[in-house]
Amino acid sequence: MVTEDEAMRRAIALAARGLGTTSPNPVVGCILLDGDGEIVGEGFHAYAGGPHAEIVALAQAGERARGGTAVVTLEPCNHTGRTGPCSHALINAGVRRVVIAVDDPTPVAAGGATTLRAAGVQVETGVRRKEAEQGNVAWLTAVRRGRPYVTWKFAATLDGRSAAADNTSQWITSAPARTDVHVLRSTMDAIMVGAGTVIADDPQLTVRDLKDGTLAIKQPLRVVVDSHGRTPEKARVRDVAAPTWIVTTAEVGAGPDGRVDLHSLLAALFGRGIRSVLLEGGPTLAGSFLAAGLVDQVIGYVAPKLLGAGKPALVDAGVTTIGDAIELDLTDIAQIGPDLRFIASLRQKPSDQPAHHPYPEWKAL
Repeated sequence: MVTEDEAMRRAIALAARGLGTTSPNPVVGCILLDGDGEIVGEGFHAYAGGPHAEIVALAQAGERARGGTAVVTLEPCNHTGRTGPCSHALINAGVRRVVIAVDDPTPVAAGGATTLRAAGVQVETGVRRKEAEQGNVAWLTAVRRGRPYVTWKFAATLDGRSAAADNTSQWITSAPARTDVHVLRSTMDAIMVGAGTVIADDPQLTVRDLKDGTLAIKQPLRVVVDSHGRTPEKARVRDVAAPTWIVTTAEVGAGPDGRVDLHSLLAALFGRGIRSVLLEGGPTLAGSFLAAGLVDQVIGYVAPKLLGAGKPALVDAGVTTIGDAIELDLTDIAQIGPDLRFIASLRQKPSDQPAHHPYPEWKAL
């Protein structure tokens, strides 16, 4: 017998399998329990346009779902997009009870809990809510703010240098740390760098297979912030290994500094279905994002090395006095090979919250 709390924990783990492949949809996991509390079906949303987690679990359970309990990480959808409403599918399958972690914040898809209750189905919400929200943080943040969730990733020495005095930077961190970055990239919708990083390092910005170095099947969009069109024609980001968008001021407009307007850029990416962005470089672009209040999470790989000189990991973040320091809340610290990886979220201020829902006319997906 499996408790509903245990089933929700399993559903959250299942949902994570969809990271990087479901956008613009959320990651969702579902567990179906029969009347005796035994698991009879499970599923997760694997890709946009594909069957939702509830549908996969129901197909697996068949008649054993009747009279049972569905444990799902996000409120079952209540609309018809590329797939039908999951709320109706659960009702038609004869499910007696539905346990939900997080309410759906989108205007069109929400309402599944109300529909279920109207059909006589018992509904409980909020089970492992915080854990489920964290697992779906990129999508939830994006739909609430109308822009992608931005993670700034950097690698640096213990004294905060991202390159030596002669500009050499390969490799500051170890092979295990670099492998960990490819895992991180695989969960993202887009990888972003500035033109300066492309010119200096010529990165490919792809997800390589973690075993033999070949490319992964699904590649994030490569985004080069190139205000004045400096990206070389033979740069590796222009190859066919992954889609690329080289963004200039002519496309999204210029900010007060004459460079690409970052708010407009993120709005345009949101319009393209991008819900998560990995900001990889360099220190100037990262500083601009932080100064604009557009970074949600920081992941740092710190090598046990000292340089004493060279390029800092971050410049011009808009901080001029210690009282204005950008404050972080550490959420995870781990040793990756010889290096230290930390994950932190930025402390949100009341002014960072949207005054209203970013788009009342949600497009059904």
